[in-house]
Amino acid sequence: MRNRDQISLYIHIPFCSQKCYYCDFPSYPGMEGYWSAYTDALVSELVLKAEEYNVPDVATIFIGGGTPSLIPSEHISRILEAVYKHYKVSPHCETTIESNPGTLTDEKLRDYKDLGINRLSIGLQACQDEILKRIGRIHTYDDFKFALNLAQKHGFVNINADIIFGIPDQTLAQWMDTVEKVLTFDLTHISCYSMKIEEDTVFGKLKSAGQLEEVEDELDRQMYHYAVDAFCKEGFYQYEISNFSKPDFRCRHNMNYWERGEYLGAGAGAHSFMRNRRFANISDVPEYIKGIEKRRPVLSEDDNLSREDGITESLILGLRLNEGVDLAKLSREFGIDLENRYKEKINKLLSQNLVELQGTVLRLTSKGMDLANRVLIEFI
Repeated sequence: MRNRDQISLYIHIPFCSQKCYYCDFPSYPGMEGYWSAYTDALVSELVLKAEEYNVPDVATIFIGGGTPSLIPSEHISRILEAVYKHYKVSPHCETTIESNPGTLTDEKLRDYKDLGINRLSIGLQACQDEILKRIGRIHTYDDFKFALNLAQKHGFVNINADIIFGIPDQTLAQWMDTVEKVLTFDLTHISCYSMKIEEDTVFGKLKSAGQLEEVEDELDRQMYHYAVDAFCKEGFYQYEISNFSKPDFRCRHNMNYWERGEYLGAGAGAHSFMRNRRFANISDVPEYIKGIEKRRPVLSEDDNLSREDGITESLILGLRLNEGVDLAKLSREFGIDLENRYKEKINKLLSQNLVELQGTVLRLTSKGMDLANRVLIEFI
């Protein structure tokens, strides 16, 4: 259960060595010349936001990207020093940094540890080098094993690996091999995503040109079921549609998102949710830096949410969690009888075996996890 007096802090590092062919996040290769100025801007933005929100209490910090582990660790040090100086950081703060194999070094991992980073997320994606090359990754499976061993040598225990299924031309056998290999490592968390091909990506353009096909739904579901069964059998708990953890190792930062807790985002393209307002920084790095230098962050979106928005978000985000949503609790929060309001929709979903209602807690069934979008659209 999250502490509503505490927030999460997301820090975006938009730089990478090469844009993966499926990536639609704000991340840019070839911008080494901006690293220092961007760090200056990030520090300034963090100070601005601390002043604006009266020095918030921070329960989790997540440094994401891009590839944060690409830039020299002195930049990460400057950013975290600003956080510790201008925010009230919990002594039990979960501090995560995303990384890619091939960018982690002995020196960086030692520095991360010294800076108080206690959770590492490594982008593996697949265990076959030919697949990694085909999706635009610049590392090999051996690079991942080396990075993991190095991290564990430096005392990192809370380590996540990202893996992807439903990659065009990926076979079920290849996916099973990835799952089995991942389970041989001493990981505390696995994020397991189905590849969705977005329009403004290399894969999106190939798909539009008829040169790339998404995998069949049936194969995609076979892959998902195989992973769920294999991970749960080995002691991982599926606490969210795409996320599995060992006991006590759920990602607290992401849990705050799904439980609709407040968070501040700093950096180009970073999103924030504070005081019922959702807003996001512009993704363009030079424009982002200019705005911060003028003490006027340039936003790409800015919305004050209505009660209806809040109800919808709470249901859609909460239903992603294995534990589901407590309709009685939400009803008290929003001052409306939600169980009665959605009675027809809930009964329809119950009859289709997509959800189950235990007391006042509504949650997805295993079939509902498969067809989550069909369930969630009922509450939009």
